[in-house]
Amino acid sequence: MQSRRLGKSAIHVSDICMGTMTFGSQTDEAAAFRILDRCFDAGINFYDTAEGYPVPPDLKWVGRTEEIVGRWLKTKPRDAIILATKVSGPSHVWFKSPCRSGMTALDRRNIMQAVGDSLTRLQSDYIDLYQTHWPDHDAPYDEMMDALDELVRIGKVRILGCSNETSWGLMKSLAASEKLGVARYHTIQNNFSLNNRRFEDELAQICRQEGVSLIPYSPLAGGVLSGKYQGGATPEGARFSRYLAMEGRQAAMGRRFVNEKSLAATARYLQIADEHGLNPVTMATAWSKQHDFVASTIVGVSADDQVQPILDAMDLVLSDDVMKALHKVSKDILYPMG
Repeated sequence: MQSRRLGKSAIHVSDICMGTMTFGSQTDEAAAFRILDRCFDAGINFYDTAEGYPVPPDLKWVGRTEEIVGRWLKTKPRDAIILATKVSGPSHVWFKSPCRSGMTALDRRNIMQAVGDSLTRLQSDYIDLYQTHWPDHDAPYDEMMDALDELVRIGKVRILGCSNETSWGLMKSLAASEKLGVARYHTIQNNFSLNNRRFEDELAQICRQEGVSLIPYSPLAGGVLSGKYQGGATPEGARFSRYLAMEGRQAAMGRRFVNEKSLAATARYLQIADEHGLNPVTMATAWSKQHDFVASTIVGVSADDQVQPILDAMDLVLSDDVMKALHKVSKDILYPMG
């Protein structure tokens, strides 16, 4: 497994990161521990969570994921783990955090409250990577970056990152940090997969030019690229099977991931995988890693039997023929997720 630097920081991480957003809802603690142990034993040292997890967001279990990760963390040497978590932003579109009664402005008070609560749940005295989870474009970036810088200076946080940010927001934050002489974002965590390549339109250039690393989430497009939703299937227990049966934000998110164009693109990706003797999960994970602006690809599983195809991508480099075939599908079916 390769190790890559996060932005311009001193921190190096495994090029696969284990995500945890279903731990405490879809995945119980015992299963979560088995998954985390297996990843750790395989050489993965990078783990991502958030104060607003698990999903779907619900007051009845908010914070449970960090608590599970915190209890697991006590079973391992703390300095062997690179731990990332997030402070909830206002999230106006897909994800409404139940933290602090939904009042999640990214101001000094909320940031300080959030980091303290996360450290308690994680049973740690520091966080390696602290990320803003959904931006607040109507709030002053100067105040936000100054507050985040204070966390770095007092040792509660090592480095900073953002999530679900736009090109405008990323540049605005970098400009604020430069103007104030404070800590900057080293990472951006956005959706990026074969079914969602919008990151390459503008943000990839910013990452290259400004020394910011993408740590993409949902490389399997929410499990769609595994093929499990093909032919109108709604597998029992699958996330979008549940979301599509709900209303509001969750149903809209389900339709964004599972739709006519995304299933058509997936059908062609599945054929490419079959022609080259690849597991489609392994192929999609390896494809995500194979970009110069990506530091570590965040994967997520809800059961132990889903781990191996991801681990198989650790040392896999896709051939030029495979990469060209995958790129052709992306050109033929533009923006399957909108």
